[in-house]
Amino acid sequence: MHIVRIDDLQHEGLADYSKLTDVVLRRLSEPAGGLYIAESSKVIARAIAAGHRPRSVLLQEQFVAEIETLLEGFDVPVYVGSSELLQTLTGFNLHRGALAAMHRPPLESVDRIVAGARRIVVLEDIVDHTNVGAIFRAVAGLGADAVLVTPRCADPLYRRSVRVSMGTVLQVPWTRLPEWPAGAEALKAEGFHLAALALADDAISLDDFAAQHHDKIALVLGTEGDGLSHAALRNADSVVTIPMLHGVDSLNVAAASAVALWALRVRR
Repeated sequence: MHIVRIDDLQHEGLADYSKLTDVVLRRLSEPAGGLYIAESSKVIARAIAAGHRPRSVLLQEQFVAEIETLLEGFDVPVYVGSSELLQTLTGFNLHRGALAAMHRPPLESVDRIVAGARRIVVLEDIVDHTNVGAIFRAVAGLGADAVLVTPRCADPLYRRSVRVSMGTVLQVPWTRLPEWPAGAEALKAEGFHLAALALADDAISLDDFAAQHHDKIALVLGTEGDGLSHAALRNADSVVTIPMLHGVDSLNVAAASAVALWALRVRR
């Protein structure tokens, strides 16, 4: 790495942090595949451990020594500035240590992601980045093997998703389904029992479903407002619900994912 100390905001290397939204970063044609922003030394460390390459890093002087060990072997610029200058640039205090512009890795095929998996999660059109990040954290913490996101689902590498997930979106295998719900058939062909988490009159309780001990389960979660689509429910092998009390009909999708993943965890 090489240190570039900045005292104004006109340096061309700062454009990734100041001028480009998450959407624009994702759609960059150069570098190929686009970029995403990793926030905090912990998240940057997880990104590098996952094989992702940094393009640059932005931080305050007191964090240089901490980031130096992470960037060993990388020839990248590290922009260092005062707290006041960086807050003007980013719009918030870099109390988490650092930001890094990271090269997006190419997405793996669905077949490769689910190979050998026994528990996977399918996110159908979930548009809230906070929920996406929280679901990834539940997946990592509760032992599911992979996540598949539908074409209209929010980007797991959006800055808020990465932050809420505590960087676990960088360690959980995931990819985007090329089409949905047609992709459900490919999962069934791989031996997955598709369990749609939804409210329905004919739904089986989560406890009863867990007692069936299916070897390979794909847990399908729907968007925050309307839940799963009719097509997703038709393609499901089972519709599963979490029994609720006191007139509450459901949980937030991220909370529901954690409850279901705990109940359906593989006993290792």
